[in-house]
Amino acid sequence: MGARPSRRRRLPADPPIALDALPPELLVQVLSHSVMPSKHLVLRRALVLLPSIFPSIRVFSNASALASGGQRIGASMEGVQIVWQDRGGGAKGRSCGREGFRGWEVEHGGNGWAVEKNLIMMPGAPSQTCFVTSFEWCFKRQLVDLVMEGVWQELLDSAQIEICVADWWGARENCGCIYRLRVRLLDVYENEVVKFSASPNPVLQWTERGCRQVSHVFTNFGKGIRYVSFEQYGRDTRSWVGHYGTLVTHSSVRVRIRLS
Repeated sequence: MGARPSRRRRLPADPPIALDALPPELLVQVLSHSVMPSKHLVLRRALVLLPSIFPSIRVFSNASALASGGQRIGASMEGVQIVWQDRGGGAKGRSCGREGFRGWEVEHGGNGWAVEKNLIMMPGAPSQTCFVTSFEWCFKRQLVDLVMEGVWQELLDSAQIEICVADWWGARENCGCIYRLRVRLLDVYENEVVKFSASPNPVLQWTERGCRQVSHVFTNFGKGIRYVSFEQYGRDTRSWVGHYGTLVTHSSVRVRIRLS
């Protein structure tokens, strides 16, 4: 009789490891190879959210223009933030001042809009440039398609979303200015659902030199939001030929996902 073949002893299977037990750097590697769409990881409230897990969601940057590319999302314990920041004279997230007003709907009053260097450094701004208005009302608007920029419609329609908008504006020391901001949330047909308007007091001549911030948070705006219309108006108070009017810079739109 031949020798009986030996049977290899099967080792007991290792117990499954919960995702939240993995160190962050290993979790990134696991989830970056996952076939599960990133939206499900957010909607199912993954315990750890890191920028490198979500390569398809971008930060939008521009110092006076709504932008659409370049950086990745930021993450915190409160949730994911998808950000548009204006880079001051750039368009759609590209280098400031190099592509002018591409991507903006613009109305030039007086001598029109111009792009200049900031008079005072803006901490945290992606560039140190700004848009400047003239002696008659100047207007510009950019329409941000949130779905095209990486925010899926199911998430926009959930109760987890806040849309945070901010803008910095100011005047030259030797000339006053008037500033207006209007931000509207629009549906897929570009009908207005809700809006925020700001009409601060004019800055008077020789009173200050620098920028101040206007901000607002949209909450509980219901379903159907698709676009953010970011609209800026400005002019000077002296009717001087040239570009002595309102300075606008470091504008931003943040889509903040609440995980709690």
